[in-house]
Amino acid sequence: MSEKLVRPNPHGGMRHIALFVEKFDETLCFYTDVMGMTVEWQPDPDNIYLCSGNDNLALHRYQGPLRPVAGQRLDHIGFILNAPEDVDAWHAFLLANQVSIKTEPRTHRDGARSFYCLDPDGNLVQLIFHPPISGR
Repeated sequence: MSEKLVRPNPHGGMRHIALFVEKFDETLCFYTDVMGMTVEWQPDPDNIYLCSGNDNLALHRYQGPLRPVAGQRLDHIGFILNAPEDVDAWHAFLLANQVSIKTEPRTHRDGARSFYCLDPDGNLVQLIFHPPISGR
């Protein structure tokens, strides 16, 4: 029987995402002007790191015939909201800012409430109140 491994100290959660984007400027404006993230660091014109206080989103400009094939496929990314009513407020705000909305807000069986939209590069973004990790 193999020896049981001892897990290291707990991690801080999954708080960093890096995306290749073709519509770099439009996507940057979406995450800063619409979603309220701030620029943390821009090492060069093709790479920028954004933050909303407890996370990090890296946008990497991609130019070429096809994006590189990764060993995985991202389904969506999510922004955690602190209250169920925040979901509806963000839905109305994004609609007013002509963001492409994919689903209407709905309450899930576990008490979560969310909806989906698209960023300008076509990435699916979920805005979600999720009781175990939201502010309440």
